[in-house]
Amino acid sequence: MPDSRPQPPPRPPSSPGPVPVDPAPLLLCGARLTDGRTVDVRLGGGRIEAVGTAGSLAADGTRACGTQVDLTGYLLLPAPAEPHAHADTALSADDGPVSYDPRDVQRRATEAALLQLGHGATALRAHVRVGDVAGLGALTAVLRAERSLRGLAELTTVAVPRLLTGVAGADGLAVLRDAVKMGASVVGGCPDLDPDPTGYVEAVLEVASEHGCPVDLHTDAADPARLARFAAMAGGLRPGVALGPCGGLARLPAESAARTADRLAAAGVTVVCLPQGGCGTVDRRGTAPVRLLRSAGVRVAAGSGALRDVSNPVGRGDPLEAAYLLASRHGLSAEDAYAAVSATARASLGLPEVRVEAGFPAELLAVRGDGLSGALSLGYSRVVVHGGRVVARTSAVREYRGSAALSAEVEPGLPRQGRGSA
Repeated sequence: MPDSRPQPPPRPPSSPGPVPVDPAPLLLCGARLTDGRTVDVRLGGGRIEAVGTAGSLAADGTRACGTQVDLTGYLLLPAPAEPHAHADTALSADDGPVSYDPRDVQRRATEAALLQLGHGATALRAHVRVGDVAGLGALTAVLRAERSLRGLAELTTVAVPRLLTGVAGADGLAVLRDAVKMGASVVGGCPDLDPDPTGYVEAVLEVASEHGCPVDLHTDAADPARLARFAAMAGGLRPGVALGPCGGLARLPAESAARTADRLAAAGVTVVCLPQGGCGTVDRRGTAPVRLLRSAGVRVAAGSGALRDVSNPVGRGDPLEAAYLLASRHGLSAEDAYAAVSATARASLGLPEVRVEAGFPAELLAVRGDGLSGALSLGYSRVVVHGGRVVARTSAVREYRGSAALSAEVEPGLPRQGRGSA
């Protein structure tokens, strides 16, 4: 029998967005690394070609240096990634009911991605509602935003259906399959909102297996038995499973939370916590017990969640803020906190590792400051490199004006923020 269901709009051709070109050589001069060295870093072909002592690469006549960027006073880091954003609802807090008109969604998704790119996130995973009120229009809009951002940032989409079980879920399952055919690269959803959470996960895993897609599920994780079932079902699935934000784990008795953490570790899933707040598909707030999960061997990444939508009207979408909160509130070292938004976040997205070493991808963030702790505390000035090109800059200058009382004791007019200070 012919299929009478409404068909998804055809997937737009892959050419409309800007086509990345092989970037010209770029020399980053005088940057500080986390081990205290001051270095020059030469980029070419989208990768790090060489790392040498300050001044050594500029004098190297064997390779044209191209453009030079002075990073004196900056700390050079692997770029962070955003593993949990909501592109379809971002920047909608002040607009009343969220508009799912594709033009509005594309505009907001593009602006949100650029805001997060300015913070340093060169790769982003956007959860997008499909089915019911959104249909496939929001996904179409975010896919268009993805193409328009090509060469600036790497944006991927997660299809998030509302229901997948029972009579009401049949349409949702069909839309989920259509969403993957359109270009959603990850299968997701919120099993907590389905009458049959286990059946919901089974449906998601089935679609993911059919198409070889990663899985990214929203869950509060307040029911340890249910979470254990999820982990057992997802264990070993390739190319990978992420669960988040899992704030309910922090409300469980310690012994129950520890057992659950052990099961998550055994299943090999990644937990994506949201230190800055919740998101629209999870009603309760709170951050997953990061130290407990890490001690059990669970891979823990950190994302931003809501970016100025009704779930968090003041969300910033800043990976460095997420790392700051992991350090200040959850007791992680600055190094471990930054790894949660960079190395582990990239791994959860299936992206290659980045180090400031020759041969690695040129995905970098330079932050004004002498050390990582200072960068997480006051890292306002930033230079972002994606694919070997500078794609964003943020400059912050602090100025002071002396009061009358101060002027009597010191020279009037205090200096501007120094070049090498945070």
